[in-house]
Amino acid sequence: MFGIGWPEVIVIALVSVAIFGAKRIPEIGRSVGQALRGFQDEVKGQDKTESTDTQDKNG
Repeated sequence: MFGIGWPEVIVIALVSVAIFGAKRIPEIGRSVGQALRGFQDEVKGQDKTESTDTQDKNG
């Protein structure tokens, strides 16, 4: 996991709770998840568009 061990993960979690508060952590996680999902959908959508464009030109 990027060379990060459990002690580092725990420290990062504690610092994030201290900065954002326990109530905001799930909101932030949800937002990050939606952003990553949207990014993946866009990448997959561009791949599909490029493949259909290539097929249209060839066939």
